[in-house]
Amino acid sequence: MFDFQSRLFGEDEGITIKILSPIEGEVVPLSQVADPTFSQELLGPGIAIKPLKGRVVSPVKGTVNQVFKTKHAVVLTSDDGVEVLIHIGIDTVKLDGEFFKRVVTDGARVDVGDALVEFDEKAIGLAGFDTVVPIIICNSEKYEQFHGHKGGIVKEREAVMSFKRKGA
Repeated sequence: MFDFQSRLFGEDEGITIKILSPIEGEVVPLSQVADPTFSQELLGPGIAIKPLKGRVVSPVKGTVNQVFKTKHAVVLTSDDGVEVLIHIGIDTVKLDGEFFKRVVTDGARVDVGDALVEFDEKAIGLAGFDTVVPIIICNSEKYEQFHGHKGGIVKEREAVMSFKRKGA
């Protein structure tokens, strides 16, 4: 598992890949996310962010693989080959797209900071859903030495994860 608490962000030399924050908010470890798919890192290591704003931007330069039909999740592939899942909220698929607005299309090229999805975090919360946003590295088997931001408030485009390619 991704050892979020005991490692300081970027403590090892040789870290070659960084993932930037796709959203402004408070960083929390995945172990505190109320969904075992994320908290047990079944999809891969990462972090989660409690949003302060209802906007998700690209944390990497790359391609949009998919914006889910319900607009609650986005999968990107960075130019470095990193597959990143950004999942807005817990069980928000049940909202069937309500309170979400897609900003990009599947297959689009994006740069760091390009808007992906906008959402009404207050309305989602009032509807009874947790608004925490897990950010997951889906093809983590290709990487090692994962480090996550140690907590607190982050802004869009601030480094929140780092790791290196295996064998690098």
